[in-house]
Amino acid sequence: MLYLLPLMIERVGVLLIIAFVLSRMKSFRHIVHNEHGTAEKWLLIFVFGAFGVISNYTGVQIHNSSVYSQAWHMDIETGSAIANTRIMGVVIGGLLGGPFVGTGVGLIAGLHRLSLGGYTAAACGISTIMAGIITGLVGKRFRMIQGKHAAWHAALIGIGMECAQMGTILLVAEPWSSAWELVKLISVPMVAVNGFGILLFMLIIQSIYEEEERSRALLTHNALHIADQTLPFFRQGLNSDSCREAALIIWKGTNADAISITDEHHILAHVGAGDDHHVPLNGISTQLTKQVLEEGIVHKASSREEIQCFEPSCPLQAAYVLPLKVHDRTVGTLKLYFKQPSRLDRVERELAEGLGKLFSTQLELAEAERQSRLLKDAEIKALQAQVHPHFLFNAFNTISVLCRTDSEKARKLLQQLSVFFRSNLQGARKMLIPLHKELEHVEAYLSLEQARFPGKYVVETDIDGSLMDVLIPPFTLQPLVENAIRHAFSKGFTLSQGIVSIRAQVNGASVTITTKDNGKGIAPESMAALGNEAVPSAEGTGTALCNIVKRIEELYGSRGSIQIDSTHREGTSVTITLPIHYSERGDIDVESIYRG
Repeated sequence: MLYLLPLMIERVGVLLIIAFVLSRMKSFRHIVHNEHGTAEKWLLIFVFGAFGVISNYTGVQIHNSSVYSQAWHMDIETGSAIANTRIMGVVIGGLLGGPFVGTGVGLIAGLHRLSLGGYTAAACGISTIMAGIITGLVGKRFRMIQGKHAAWHAALIGIGMECAQMGTILLVAEPWSSAWELVKLISVPMVAVNGFGILLFMLIIQSIYEEEERSRALLTHNALHIADQTLPFFRQGLNSDSCREAALIIWKGTNADAISITDEHHILAHVGAGDDHHVPLNGISTQLTKQVLEEGIVHKASSREEIQCFEPSCPLQAAYVLPLKVHDRTVGTLKLYFKQPSRLDRVERELAEGLGKLFSTQLELAEAERQSRLLKDAEIKALQAQVHPHFLFNAFNTISVLCRTDSEKARKLLQQLSVFFRSNLQGARKMLIPLHKELEHVEAYLSLEQARFPGKYVVETDIDGSLMDVLIPPFTLQPLVENAIRHAFSKGFTLSQGIVSIRAQVNGASVTITTKDNGKGIAPESMAALGNEAVPSAEGTGTALCNIVKRIEELYGSRGSIQIDSTHREGTSVTITLPIHYSERGDIDVESIYRG
């Protein structure tokens, strides 16, 4: 028994070396990791059947309890048997490939053992075939090839199959006395060595799974990292500037020799090899790209002829071309170019396909965001365009009267009315205007109102000079001042002179604008709804504050706020807080506000 053990370890070592070499081959790793089709199953039968045949040929011959070690056994004498590692290939094949593979491997190894002869040939052949069937069923039922303790479970199954083989020898082999002596001699070494060999073999197989999982994790991380970096650019849609920045990021983050992005008609960006003739803003130059745009599916080119570039000296000889889709419509392509076709491996393809899906999602989100922004802009402009018709009728009536009594004042009021209308038109066209423009609007409104009610109220301003060019939404102060005049000093409230103050000051990174009056205040029962819904009154519809609150919320989100404080018969103050934005043109890129 002790002489047999090192010989058996030597045999199992040969099989483990072969297994290690196979584990380094991409084709074998692919078969092990992926679901097995018919072709893959036949290949597994061939590989693990070969393991069984090699084990039969390299077994250690036993004759009359004597051990004979030789390199290769073409046949076995009638009174002899062999101790071998055949069960290793059968067990691994069955666990890995399921019943079909297990049965196939068992038949190959078992029938081959039967053909070699010896008084245990029938017993070993039967036990080998049964081991293949059983391990195949176990592998299918319990997925024994995967899991934290899969290697140990497989080793235990192998030990069980080897013990079953010893039992079959005792039941079938004749004479029984020779079978008993054989089992006493070979059982412990074969059970131990085959169990150990299966354990190591399974660890090699598991390393393939673990490497594949690490590779996928790294691939996913790389794709998400690239997508995160390109998100700000693809959110801008497909244009030459954003696509060039995105292409540079993809080029640095992948192994591609060149990256190209197109829309439906033009090359928007090309970085890397071939940029001398793949020029941005030119028409699409390859038939392969046109084909992807038409079909909306991924295409692979493994030669320069398949790319069909018009430039004969183009160094790009292989490519993955992926469609970029928005709502199932192909709006462009992403192309990963390579100088050697051999670099078109599965990893690069999966990375490219993952990036294509992520970028398509980003473009869809950008389109959805753009549509949402357009809707918000339309709502806001509709709110901005509102003008009280009674104010206009009153202004015209006042000017009409002054034309007879004070023509010069009437002329100035007409000028102020033109300023008022101009401010309305500018406000309807722009999302933000400088504070001084909004103050001009307020001044024009006050001039017309004070002409109707001279000496009834005064307006005081306290504006930080550095804030005159700060940008605020139009129709913000004027409606508040109008509210104070129409509601705070309305009929039924006796006051010697009404005072409306406008104050603007810097508060950290924000501007705080407050309008305050000393009027009759707001009834407590109306405060809860004020600004959230219209509060009709005898003097108006009560929508002005709602409009202002809605615009601030749409434009600034949580970074803007409006606060209303009122004390009955003492007055009302409205405080608006906005983030500070400046613009030399008197306008601003509203998208920067939405992005925060």
